[in-house]
Amino acid sequence: MPETATQKRKVEKVMHEYKEGDLKSSSGDKVKSRKQAVAIAMSEADIPKKGSKKKTKH
Repeated sequence: MPETATQKRKVEKVMHEYKEGDLKSSSGDKVKSRKQAVAIAMSEADIPKKGSKKKTKH
């Protein structure tokens, strides 16, 4: 989930682009999958993946 207002706005902007059919992947193809759109939104907003905390070796 977005933690700051800036991250929230970025996610909303990307998801709006997806709903309008204007969101494109890095290869230039239109994004058709909602999951892919969410992944792009999280990536652009610099939100870490769920459960991706770094583990330290002891």
